[in-house]
Amino acid sequence: MSSRQPDTEKLHPAAPSAGLPLRLHVMTKRAQFLAASRAPRQATPGFVLQARKREGGDDVRVGYTCSKKVGNAVARNRAKRRLRALARAVLPEAAAPGMDYVLIGRAGVSATRGFAQMEADLRQALAKLAS
Repeated sequence: MSSRQPDTEKLHPAAPSAGLPLRLHVMTKRAQFLAASRAPRQATPGFVLQARKREGGDDVRVGYTCSKKVGNAVARNRAKRRLRALARAVLPEAAAPGMDYVLIGRAGVSATRGFAQMEADLRQALAKLAS
């Protein structure tokens, strides 16, 4: 018996039509990150958000990245944990269906900025990218 997780590429069947929060799918392939890197981006004090409209599918995919500029492995992992928590808190209600989002950590700020400020930053960045 395999300990593998079930296929996470399937969207909750009622999510887009019933007004339920969207499920987030984590991007794992390099090609997905490269496609998002060519998309529009919005810089905030705590992170950079890239958003790409994807053809086909109503699910929301999200990726997280922190370069070595953010700090050592401990600092990068802390920043990514905070970005994941931020995405789980905001994106299910505020994200547009069929989008790929990449949250890029910033040096010295992603791990220390107030969480409420980062939530406000993400909501503002999503609004700017949607227009």
